Amino acid sequence: MEVREIEGLGPAERAALFDRDAGVESVREDVRGIVDRVRDEGDVAVREFCREFDGVEVGNLDVTDAAAAAHEDADPELLAAIRDAADNVREFHERQRPDDWREDFGGRELGRRFRPLDSVGVYVPGGAAAYPSSALMGIVPATVAGVDHVVVTTPPAEELNPATLAAIHEAGADAVYSIGGAQAVAAVAYGTETVTPVQKVVGPGNRWVTAAKAEVRGDVDIDFLAGPSEVLVLADETAEPGYVAADLLAQAEHDDHASVVAVTDDPALATAVVEELDARLPEMARRETAAAALENDASGVFLARSMSEAVLFAEEYAAEHLSIQAADDEALLDRIDSAGSVFLGPYTPVAAGDYASGTNHVLPTGGEAKRFGGLSVETFLRSTTVQRLDRDALDSLSGTITTLAEAEGLYGHADSVRRRFE
Repeated sequence: MEVREIEGLGPAERAALFDRDAGVESVREDVRGIVDRVRDEGDVAVREFCREFDGVEVGNLDVTDAAAAAHEDADPELLAAIRDAADNVREFHERQRPDDWREDFGGRELGRRFRPLDSVGVYVPGGAAAYPSSALMGIVPATVAGVDHVVVTTPPAEELNPATLAAIHEAGADAVYSIGGAQAVAAVAYGTETVTPVQKVVGPGNRWVTAAKAEVRGDVDIDFLAGPSEVLVLADETAEPGYVAADLLAQAEHDDHASVVAVTDDPALATAVVEELDARLPEMARRETAAAALENDASGVFLARSMSEAVLFAEEYAAEHLSIQAADDEALLDRIDSAGSVFLGPYTPVAAGDYASGTNHVLPTGGEAKRFGGLSVETFLRSTTVQRLDRDALDSLSGTITTLAEAEGLYGHADSVRRRFE
């Protein structure tokens, strides 16, 4: 990897950086066929896709009891870590719960109330791999919101990962199904003989999962379409190059298509970060994956002419994870609006938020942080406005209502007000 100057980036390079694509469209047609078959054929199609895509002959799709058993048999040290992380995630998300309110606006009693969804489906990546953190991030906010029925799907394997199952149970899932990929999203969206349909589907996954969420959207609600992991480190001359490189490599090991970026106005730091990456990469267990991510067109170490240019770059990039390692990190943060989650200072690695600090790691990617935020308690709530007017309040508004209603040709609306004063 070489340091590149922001000033010298061409149109194609800028497009690769700022127009990141999760690869959803490339599999959309295939996913549509999977979704249609699951909707029409139910468990039969689900089992066939488990054989085809996961290489597993699934016996019982419902593995709720297996999750409970894995929790009971879990290694005490692992279970303690799961509980610690779950407690932190729960504590943070409980602060997000909005209160119902009503206020008097001169005879107009107006307010809002919040109610949880009845049922949601949480996709937890895994199978043979272990993603207990993703279980906590999806399930805990739903339970904090008060969702009555939380369904989890996780990819099948000859032996499901016990750490993931234990975390699913600890987080409070009501039902767990051994189904992965696009077929899992379709199963919880439309229901099968085994799977109960839900109102909303959330959680991270590969491009097949993301494409399936795009396909079912409209028949069921979703959180958002998330792509491969991203991190942008905004650093000045005070940053420790080893820390910057470590944060880049941590996200790079997620996926070949992960996007990892460092931007600074200090040439010495930029060079030192590249040197650290070159030195540490060969030592990584997932070095091939990390190397592919570092070569991604949306990855790189970039030199800005000033921190102002670096800030503009970070704002335009709108990263899933934004790490600010600089002397005046708060001042830099004040100038950036678009980021999924922000990590301030040298001792706040992105991994802290990935696992245990309490914030959620299900976040917008591909620049979507310009439009919305990550998974939260609000994701699982619906709001209703409430109003009560007394006679004087309606009388004071009657002229405004009737004038506007008649301007729109809706004379029945106007009459509904006048009749109350006849």
